[in-house]
Amino acid sequence: MVPPDQLPPTADTIEAIARATIAGLPPEFRAHLGEIVLIVEDFADDETLDALGIEDPFALSGVYHGRPIGDKSSMDSGAPSDRIHLYRRAILDEWVDSGIGLTALVAHVMIHEIGHHFGLSDADMHALEAGADG
Repeated sequence: MVPPDQLPPTADTIEAIARATIAGLPPEFRAHLGEIVLIVEDFADDETLDALGIEDPFALSGVYHGRPIGDKSSMDSGAPSDRIHLYRRAILDEWVDSGIGLTALVAHVMIHEIGHHFGLSDADMHALEAGADG
C-alpha cells in the first residue's frame, strides 16, 4: 500500500487550493466571482478539446466557460452559470515537470481562468505577467 503522503493530490485538494486562491483575492474581485461554478476533473472532455483545437488532454490545465462580465446583459437570463474547469491530471503533470509548487501552480491556473471571466485575453494576461516579473 502506498503511504498517503506519497499519493498524488486529489481533486478535492486541488479544489481547496483553488478556493483558497479566490478567498485571497481583493474583495473588489471576489465580489464578481460569487456565481462561478468551480469544477475539478481529471481531463477536459473531447468536446472542449475539439473546440479549442487541442489534441493532447495533458496540454489543457484549465478553461473558463462563460461570458466575460463586461459582455453580460440582462438578456442573459437563463444562460448556464459561468464555470471554471481545472484539469487535475494536466496540472499534476505540469507540477512534476516544472518544479513549481502545487499551490503556486493551481493559483496561477485559477487566476488565469478568472482573468478570462474579467474579459482578459491570453495575450493580455501574458503581458501583465511579464510586466509583473520585472
